[in-house]
Amino acid sequence: MPALACCVDAAVAAPPFSGVPLTVTNPAAASATAASAAAIEDLSRWSPSRSASLYRMDGWGDPYFSVNSSGNISVRPHGVETLPHQEIDVLKIVKKASDPKSAGGLGLQLPLIVRLPDVLKNRLESLQSAFNFAIGSQDYEAHYQGVYPVKCNQDRFVVEDIVRFGSPFRFGLEAGSKPELLLAMSCLCKGSPEALLICNGFKDAEYISLALVARKLALNTVIVLEMEEELDTVIDVSKKLSVRPVIGVRAKLRTKHSGHFGSTSGEKGKFGLTTTQILRVVKKLEQAGMLDCLQLLHFHIGSQIPSTALLTDGVAEAAQIYCELVRLGAGMQVIDIGGGLGIDYDGSKSADSDISVGYSLEDYASAVVRAIRVVCDRKSVKHPVLCSESGRAIVSHHSILIFEAVAASVYHAPAMSSHGLQYLVDGLPEDARADYGNLSAAAMRGEYETCLLYAEQLKQRCIEQFKEGVLGMEQLAAVDGLCDVVSKAIGVSDPVRTYHVNLSIFTSIPDFWGIGQLFPIVPIHRLDQRPCVRGILSDLTCDSDGKIDRFIGGESSLPLHEMEGEGGASVGGRYYLGMFLGGAYEEAIGGLHNLFGGPSVVRVQQSEGPHGFAVTLAVPGPSCGDVLRVMQHEPKLMFETLRHRAEEYGGGQDHDGMASMALASGLAQSFHNMPYLVTASSCGLNAISNSGFYYCSEDEYGVGVADAAAGDDEQWSYCCA
Repeated sequence: MPALACCVDAAVAAPPFSGVPLTVTNPAAASATAASAAAIEDLSRWSPSRSASLYRMDGWGDPYFSVNSSGNISVRPHGVETLPHQEIDVLKIVKKASDPKSAGGLGLQLPLIVRLPDVLKNRLESLQSAFNFAIGSQDYEAHYQGVYPVKCNQDRFVVEDIVRFGSPFRFGLEAGSKPELLLAMSCLCKGSPEALLICNGFKDAEYISLALVARKLALNTVIVLEMEEELDTVIDVSKKLSVRPVIGVRAKLRTKHSGHFGSTSGEKGKFGLTTTQILRVVKKLEQAGMLDCLQLLHFHIGSQIPSTALLTDGVAEAAQIYCELVRLGAGMQVIDIGGGLGIDYDGSKSADSDISVGYSLEDYASAVVRAIRVVCDRKSVKHPVLCSESGRAIVSHHSILIFEAVAASVYHAPAMSSHGLQYLVDGLPEDARADYGNLSAAAMRGEYETCLLYAEQLKQRCIEQFKEGVLGMEQLAAVDGLCDVVSKAIGVSDPVRTYHVNLSIFTSIPDFWGIGQLFPIVPIHRLDQRPCVRGILSDLTCDSDGKIDRFIGGESSLPLHEMEGEGGASVGGRYYLGMFLGGAYEEAIGGLHNLFGGPSVVRVQQSEGPHGFAVTLAVPGPSCGDVLRVMQHEPKLMFETLRHRAEEYGGGQDHDGMASMALASGLAQSFHNMPYLVTASSCGLNAISNSGFYYCSEDEYGVGVADAAAGDDEQWSYCCA
């Protein structure tokens, strides 16, 4: 029987065997030779600017992210006003955070969240500036003062930064639950006295009492009615506490947008009062002598509003309701347009996408001011104070999630000589040899589609025969390799690799898994090199959904660089990826799937020092003990059980007990380490004893960094005196 030889271009696959009469010479594979040569030439001309274009950074990254001349992603902390010497190299931040303390680093383990308060400040200033310009250019006779909805990111330092940076603008906070209200009250004690504290969400008597206490504490608190029934409680509790409340109503508008984020708006939306219910609220307040307390109208037509046309429609409808409330005698002062100011996640500036928007901050502000001014002027109503709850637009850009690819799955067909091929064929059962004969004949005739059919038929038949015990594992692997070579020779093999990343998607990017939200994901370095392969990202979790196989731009794979080391494993080099624009929601809604906790965190500000930045806060991610404790386990008790077990079974021939002590020492350290993988290049592995137990040393791992280290009571005594 004739053997099959596949002469494959070196750019596709090396020839597995030679000196045999048959050759597959697909024109597509031949053209790959020229393409490969062109790619090599193209590689020498690759530049950081081409990477920026490839990953659409000029769209979604503007004005905060760019690629510097070293091929690393840089942060422009002050937006368009950033001077060249003020740009911050993200790779340098990662190096500072992850290097051992003995080498001048902070000893933090990845994954890592990099917070950029300078970007947060710039976002606030840009939003305020956009409204100020729109108000001034359109002769609007009131001012804008926004609020930040703390549900977007409740991190203490994020909320405190917003209050501090927003104080000159009377910027306030919005709360949707009792704990959010408590943190908002505490933070706003250091903010502007005029800053609004908007109380949204469903409310019970305790929530309403807390909001009224906030008013007693001289905080500018507004209780927004989400349900008509809440008004009775507000009236009753306010009388008991002797507090005159300021009340708002959330209107259930007819206007809504059709995307995922518009599902909570419209007549059948989750929140708000219909016009009939609003009229009943007005009547009840009038009867109670409290109609002057109704001062704010709130609405929300959905997050990620795609166009200013839709925005104008909704705002104009709300302005009509506002003017009607003024006519009915309410003490109206403020229109709160809610959230909806969108983020351009993919840089396409498209109004037809859930992950993009077709307008700028200035366009958004101008549309809001114009729509309200036109309606109020027509009704001869005094222009109201403008408020928005633009959380996503404020915090998304200030946070970068950095994670590491630890390996890449690359299939290599087993090498095979012509003698080895003949040996394989002779060992196949008769029907499988017939499939091989058909494959060989099709190759001689140059029938490439037929080759694929026979190759697949051969593979499936051999799989069945393996299951029946007829074929051995070596033969099955050889058949797999043969079919892979055929596919590569014909030019139809799948070039997409799987990059295994040290991350939990469920914990750190839950919106991708839950609602299909896409975020820009880009290598943060090596961008002066052409990415030669495409890949998808697979996380650490034992779950088939733990992968990212959809990317911005409608891509099903991501351009990536070859990982260093044999088989795709990183040895001397590290391959870092960054997820951008994830500062809103991702941290708040991430879970504990497989008990992977949150990332480490560093807070980085631009400085005039030698590195251009200063780390003002460093917090290690939750340890194994931390995440176990959340699920009601008791790590100290668990350790005691294991320590006793080690004393009973772990001593071996070591009569002085050193081996069992070593086991106990390593076990204790494991409770204090993060759940994520520790790569050899980021952690010194220390042999405890001859027992073969290895653990990461405390100094290398970063236990005790900043204020987040476990207290002395948590540093268990696991070594005998």
